[in-house]
Amino acid sequence: MAKESMKAREVKRQKMVEKYAEKRKALKEAGDFEALQKLPKNASPVRLHNRCKLTGRPRGYMRQFGLSRVTFREMANQGLIPGVKKASW
Repeated sequence: MAKESMKAREVKRQKMVEKYAEKRKALKEAGDFEALQKLPKNASPVRLHNRCKLTGRPRGYMRQFGLSRVTFREMANQGLIPGVKKASW
């Protein structure tokens, strides 16, 4: 499990990216890069990092499900993810 502070930090960054999205887009189109640099660092979408929705694990993230590989495997084995089953041949 990730620390609650790390999860909260990611949520805070996500909100800031959404808040400044329109302003960043307008400044980029205008070519005003000095004003763009004056915006907060966390307003840049590049600073976001995908995390597991349940555990907050930052590595092994599966975009399609929003889970880490570990959580995905546990849930798939328990049959909690619709349409996913263990392969056998």
